[in-house]
Amino acid sequence: MITNSAELAAILPQMTAIDRVAVDTEADSLHCYFEKLCLVQLSFAGHDYLVDPLAGFDLAPLSVALAEKELVLQGADFDLRLLKRSMDFTATRVFDTVVAARLLGLRAFSLAALVERYFGVTLTKGSQKANWAQRPLPMHMAEYAMNDTRYLLPLAEKLEAELKEKGRFEWFEQSCQRGLAQTAVDRVRDEDEAWRVSGAGTLSPRAAAVLRALWFWRDREAQAADRPPFHILQNHLLVQAAQDFEAGKVPEFRHLTPRRRRGFLEAAEKALHLPESEWPRRLRRNGARPTQAMERAAESLRRRRDLAAEQLGLEPSFIAPRAAVESIAVNGEQSTTLLVPWQRQLLEL
Repeated sequence: MITNSAELAAILPQMTAIDRVAVDTEADSLHCYFEKLCLVQLSFAGHDYLVDPLAGFDLAPLSVALAEKELVLQGADFDLRLLKRSMDFTATRVFDTVVAARLLGLRAFSLAALVERYFGVTLTKGSQKANWAQRPLPMHMAEYAMNDTRYLLPLAEKLEAELKEKGRFEWFEQSCQRGLAQTAVDRVRDEDEAWRVSGAGTLSPRAAAVLRALWFWRDREAQAADRPPFHILQNHLLVQAAQDFEAGKVPEFRHLTPRRRRGFLEAAEKALHLPESEWPRRLRRNGARPTQAMERAAESLRRRRDLAAEQLGLEPSFIAPRAAVESIAVNGEQSTTLLVPWQRQLLEL
């Protein structure tokens, strides 16, 4: 466990002569509204380390040391975005073991499944939803965290060998580069759409107005308490409450404190009295109705994709997700932004 600058400085020279470092992160998003980086796991040169960002020391030397390395990660997107927000770190090269496994046609590509497949080791479970901000870190959680990177370097070697044997390593590099570019783009929450949780599409416009008001009330409460929104009220309960209010019923929700219940009722009451012009509009998924020519183009793309998937043993959605197929059918020029070269090649674009 690395908890100060001196301990970090002691391990960084070991990184100088190596090219690949296994990396993972843990955050407290299941326990707080304002997510914090709680742990950075590193494996290199035959050792496993847990770096503690909550100890309050400067992590800039770690960012510098990792900048020119190829980072091996299991599903890189979340970790790279978290490192960018927390350490202002931007990776230059990544080896995503999930991408590699899917390009090999593996349907079970969780870390546990891959470790068992390639090393015959069954990883312990049970700390996925733990509070990683707690200190001291319990031994079983520390062991769980180290297992997240312990096998990544040898796993990358095995996956790379298989990708090269199948002639798909260049495809893999293209996909990892695309993933790296996507993590460099900040995700901005669309305040006009964020409230549309599962089930929102079934509501009437008036009930949707109530749901929207309740969602923003819950978001303010979650921020004030620094707790995840579902700790205040779960999504399905928000949807049910919106339906009840429109029907003239008042939901109980006895677990709400008196202050929260007042805010909850005030938000709903205000939404119920909105003029119809201020009710949310129903979403129209793909704009105008697709023409017959567009539908034929999409069907042709799907056939080519599915045939290629069957021949290569890949999941069709990994070659081209449905949304990408439909967008390309409408505007073929988008294929260069939605798909990488190997995907366009298989679709004959």
